[in-house]
Amino acid sequence: MEIQRMTLTVEEVATILGVGRNKVYEAAHSGEIPTIRIGKRLLVPRAALKRLLAVGDQPLGVNDPAQPDKASR
Repeated sequence: MEIQRMTLTVEEVATILGVGRNKVYEAAHSGEIPTIRIGKRLLVPRAALKRLLAVGDQPLGVNDPAQPDKASR
């Protein structure tokens, strides 16, 4: 039985979201992406990232052309 890690590194989250590592750090420090700190490591819980993406809130300022801009509503 293979054990799946319950957290992701900042680099893994950046790859999943298709953004740079610095953007993930900025979003983590502003509270847009939930994180936990273990020692000096900053980790993102998988479940929290899945919930965040399910909401479709686009917390990183990534504009989806298929969605109207919130400011134009």
